[in-house]
Amino acid sequence: MFDTLSDRLQGALGDLRKRGTLDEESISRAMREIRLALLEADVNLEVVKDFTARVRERAMGQDVLKSVTPGQQVVKIVHDELTALMGTGGSRLVYTSKQPTVILLAGLQGSGKTTTAAKLALLLRNDGREPALVAADLQRPAAIDQLEQLGRELGVPVYSEERRDPVAAVRDGLARAQADGRDTVVLDTAGRLHVDEELMDELARVRQEAKPHNVLLVVDAMTGQEAVRVAQSFQEHVAFDGVVLTKLDGDARGGAALSIKAVTGRPIKLVSVGEKLDQLEYFHPDRMASRILGMGDVLSLVEKAEQAIEEDEQEEMEARIRKGQFTFDDFLSAQRMLRRMGPLQGVLKMIPGIGSQLKDVNIDERELRRVEAIVLSMTPHERNTPHVIDGKRRLRIARGSGTTVQQVNRLIDARKQMEKMMKGMSKGKMPQLPGLTPEAGNGAPTRAVPRKAKKKKKKQKRTQNRR
Repeated sequence: MFDTLSDRLQGALGDLRKRGTLDEESISRAMREIRLALLEADVNLEVVKDFTARVRERAMGQDVLKSVTPGQQVVKIVHDELTALMGTGGSRLVYTSKQPTVILLAGLQGSGKTTTAAKLALLLRNDGREPALVAADLQRPAAIDQLEQLGRELGVPVYSEERRDPVAAVRDGLARAQADGRDTVVLDTAGRLHVDEELMDELARVRQEAKPHNVLLVVDAMTGQEAVRVAQSFQEHVAFDGVVLTKLDGDARGGAALSIKAVTGRPIKLVSVGEKLDQLEYFHPDRMASRILGMGDVLSLVEKAEQAIEEDEQEEMEARIRKGQFTFDDFLSAQRMLRRMGPLQGVLKMIPGIGSQLKDVNIDERELRRVEAIVLSMTPHERNTPHVIDGKRRLRIARGSGTTVQQVNRLIDARKQMEKMMKGMSKGKMPQLPGLTPEAGNGAPTRAVPRKAKKKKKKQKRTQNRR
């Protein structure tokens, strides 16, 4: 997500972070790099001009230039301006006390409205709502069938009728939802391959009938500035309250996300970050700005953990950590909890300082399944008392899991490392990545450096002292 833009911006700001003092030339050079990075990311030209002008003006202030850490101050300015660019308002939907709350989805054909409707229904249900779906897309063949199939998969009712009038379909769907006691209704409307009068007239009639409390425009983030132009056209004809960006996980540039609020004046409310039905999220501009600048996203990570991990699982794991215990059953349980949080690469990128280290590392999800197979090939006694696993047992486990003895050995060593880390945490010691030690100074963010480099540095220092 925004990998290209993130690399360019972090590169442009990297030199400023290292400098003890800043001058006009160094700031101007960084602004040129930021401008090029945003233009290459397909951000609207006027938006780029305004953004860089604001950052430059604030960066040239005396509070920054005379600061002890001017580079960090500029990074904070860029973070604040990125947040403002994508919208400082809340991303939550509007709910009414008089049920049902109606949410209308609009957009062009192919933007992902029908799938987004199902994803939104699941998100609403996870928020404690009782949603229903209404099929009002009577133009696209099989649109109703697709929505009904998704509804069955989620266990969410879908109100649909084979007719040609979308207004009547919406009227009947809302009446049935109210009769069934549903508190939220999502309307899936028709789209076209391009913006035309027929589409706008139909949307206007549906909107007049439904009187929606939220009108959300669904646009494809991968189309960049085309998505922004579509949003402008809809805003001129049928005003919407917010935007849903689909396929954001595949957008390496970020032009639509960074432009659409500034151009239309309407915030991004939701983003789709994957193909699965549970991969629709509320959009948080400040968190996205942190991700782009390589600062991680701890709040989203915590929210994902809370959703994926049951309270009793969490309490049991905490109790074992306090005791310094970590069996293979714990190892397997922790891995399954981690997998429930989503793709491992995406989860690790939310950890500050980790994402940048792993940007070129390809994490094979199949390795996680291989680890599970090895653990499940152990007997319950072996999983609870790993020290009994000798050479013969390792050979049997390898054969049973379809792996090699070397892979079994690596897993056993990894468990030992995890147990050591758990014991250290129980004594109040900070855990470290294997082969890495923390190095911090001058109030700068903690970063990891290889142990070899650390030893070499100490050796050089001893040599200098002898001299």
